[in-house]
Amino acid sequence: MNSKQVIFITGSSTGFGRLFADTLARKGHTVFATMRDPGSHNAKNASEIRTLAEKESLPIHVLELDVTDDASVERAVEAAIGKAGRIDVAINNAGYYVSGLAETVTTEQGRRLMDTNFFGAVRINRAVLPHMRRQRSGVLMHISSGAGRVVVPSGGHYCASKFALEALAESYHYELASQGIESVIVQPGPYETPVFGNTVMAADEARTNTYGAVKEIPAKINEAFSSSAGNAQDVADAVLRIIETPAGEKRLRYLVSPVTFGVDQINALSAQVQANLLEAFGLTADTRFLKGKAVGSV
Repeated sequence: MNSKQVIFITGSSTGFGRLFADTLARKGHTVFATMRDPGSHNAKNASEIRTLAEKESLPIHVLELDVTDDASVERAVEAAIGKAGRIDVAINNAGYYVSGLAETVTTEQGRRLMDTNFFGAVRINRAVLPHMRRQRSGVLMHISSGAGRVVVPSGGHYCASKFALEALAESYHYELASQGIESVIVQPGPYETPVFGNTVMAADEARTNTYGAVKEIPAKINEAFSSSAGNAQDVADAVLRIIETPAGEKRLRYLVSPVTFGVDQINALSAQVQANLLEAFGLTADTRFLKGKAVGSV
């Protein structure tokens, strides 16, 4: 694989995605920074990225992409392929947080969350994999969360979306390795990004009010996250190191967090349980997906 890679990032208007685009481009990687509505809702963000790219001669290209729309995903991927000729890394970063007691999140709110946080990655991966398969190389990177391993009261729907993403990404890890395609999971802890400012609150206030003192949990959790938040650049730096790790040497999971909350312990135990499971199914002798370390921190 070329040392300077072509990287396709979802959710690049702000937060982690914006940092990834800037950090990777400064190292010479060609970046396609995608976002919804770069001509309207995200016009300011798109303009800032384009201005920065022009001013500092950074290889960043802004593309319109809505991860909840199949046609939009296909158009963006084809545009990137048309311009760069390939996609080496797809970073599934688009996502948001829903805060509220599980019962008080409406069905529609839950559906929209899963459509972005989980099915968005399904759409992106299905769009880029045929190209990666022809290349016999590529990386699917999934920006999960420590909440993809531990359950946070009042974040149940968000945790469910990240648990689902982790399962999908691990399945890809096993299934695609023989084709030279790697699937990795990045698990950020609490970091200072706009994600909490863009939090969607549970809509069913009538049900919330039946919970008494328990209804105060969401506010307490959000305050705890804010008080322990680290510098988000740490995550961007970790993503850069992972991407520049030679093919075949990447781990499945990377925890990047100022506090671990025991996620590292769960990762280690899960790796052993999965290895035992796969061995029981007789899948370790003729495949290469168990080579190397499965988990670790960066």
